[in-house]
Amino acid sequence: MINNNKIESETIMIEESTKRDLFLSQMPKYNPSPTIMFNHRGKIVFQNEASKKLFPEINALGDFYEMTKIEMMSLISNEASMTTQHAYERRYYQLTFKGVNDISSILAYATDITETIATFKELEKTQKEFIFSMGAIGESRSRETGNHVKRVAEYSKLLALLSGMSEAEADLIRLASPMHDIGKVAISDSILNKPARLTTEEFDTMKEHTTYGYKMFEGYEQPIFKTAAIIAHEHHEKYDGNGYPQGLKGEDIHIYGRITAIADVFDALGSDRVYKKAWKLEKIVDLIKYESGKHFDPKLVTLFIENLDQFLEIKEQYKDIV
Repeated sequence: MINNNKIESETIMIEESTKRDLFLSQMPKYNPSPTIMFNHRGKIVFQNEASKKLFPEINALGDFYEMTKIEMMSLISNEASMTTQHAYERRYYQLTFKGVNDISSILAYATDITETIATFKELEKTQKEFIFSMGAIGESRSRETGNHVKRVAEYSKLLALLSGMSEAEADLIRLASPMHDIGKVAISDSILNKPARLTTEEFDTMKEHTTYGYKMFEGYEQPIFKTAAIIAHEHHEKYDGNGYPQGLKGEDIHIYGRITAIADVFDALGSDRVYKKAWKLEKIVDLIKYESGKHFDPKLVTLFIENLDQFLEIKEQYKDIV
């Protein structure tokens, strides 16, 4: 007599064994990394000890979806792979997800990338230091006020935030805007520091600093340098098309250039230069209002005027020490 219960039990055991073998085959070879397996509903079905230590919040939830907010069935059906980072005791891990179609489950395994993150952060720090150092060089070449590039950087970030940009993009502008006049390193001292009005020929030479600055960064792919290239090239363009070097008009001027234009002029007019004394605040504000739609983007001018107190706080924070 055939024992159906025994056959059914053996079949289940074979199926479970097959699933276990398939699961193990999906594991990265020789990888002792933290590993998790969860079903299409995001419920944990397997978690090794390393994973339990690395992701204690998963232990508490028992539900991977609550942590990742990832579409589970999409991962399974497409056998998709994606990565995330998780900090634990000052270490960073790349968590890779892999859909396993045959058993409707998802495998996740973590790889330690602490050294990669540290290297990236050091590179990012070096880039920032380089940007500010180069900005300071451009500043010193034209004998501009000591904190000019710092104030322009902070004004630019504030105006970017007010215009609706994300914190990350606004901070990118803050980091890159000190390079707005870096092209002045290619302009002679006799023109840069001339105490009198420039001749037409001298002014034409001075205008070339925008192109020089752009060419210094145009070949780089990093976001901070691409942003610096745009700002260096377009911060002297005017909203009505009468600026330089390209004569761009309106929103054809990149928003980075339009923002830095206001920040740069506001600070330049309020600072002593070899060819002029600092203007009074009322006169500067009147000029910026007058140039709305001419030199400056009207929307940005409105934001600047409505939030003038915040710009003045920055001016006071980074004032020049005489």
